[in-house]
Amino acid sequence: MSVNLSPTPPETSGVNFLQRIGGHAQGKALGGFMDLAPLLVSAIVIWFIIGWADHFVRPMAFVSGTPWNVPGIGVVAAVIIFYLVGLVVSTRIGKTIMDRNHDVLHRVPIVKPLYGVTHQATTSMSGQFRFTRAVFLEWPREGMIALGLVTGQAHRERKDSINDNEPQSMAVVYIPSVPNPTSGNLALAMEDDLMETDLTVEDAMKLVFSAGTALPESVSIARLPRIHADGEFIDRFTIDPK
Repeated sequence: MSVNLSPTPPETSGVNFLQRIGGHAQGKALGGFMDLAPLLVSAIVIWFIIGWADHFVRPMAFVSGTPWNVPGIGVVAAVIIFYLVGLVVSTRIGKTIMDRNHDVLHRVPIVKPLYGVTHQATTSMSGQFRFTRAVFLEWPREGMIALGLVTGQAHRERKDSINDNEPQSMAVVYIPSVPNPTSGNLALAMEDDLMETDLTVEDAMKLVFSAGTALPESVSIARLPRIHADGEFIDRFTIDPK
């Protein structure tokens, strides 16, 4: 058996070197684009909103030819209008009018699906779903944990008739679906069965909206009973972004 130990021809070495340079340049360019993409998209959206608002506001008689006819005046006018609408809606009369409008739009066949999805999304983002903290719980089966958001608590009414070592309250936990948090599951869990975490509600919502791509650097999970003094620290997990 003979083995060819002759050196690689210069032509092949040159091609491999060019391929490595091309791969390196392509990878770095793609990485730079992925890092700048959120900034570019945000800038384009902001520029579009400013231009769209100015297109309607600047030609108006009380703006055109005045000192405040400058780029961005449309956004300022929109903020003022939203503020005034918010003041009106916060009153009893305003709430009644908006509730009637909701009822009417929910009955319109073509408008109902679009309005319903938009209303649910704005309701979730406006904080009407008031989440107090993020937790983990075993869901949908034992051995598998899911991210949940606590919306409230349910307490026992007769504490003197039960064992002091038993949990005194249950948590109302909303388990959002990914990536649409406006739909999900609702669970009632004993406080002792919940696993606490240092993940904030804001970080939890980012995690849901991004379908798990906006990962924190690390997450701590611990089981902290509400009755017993000693808790069980489970572990601190370092997130691998890859």
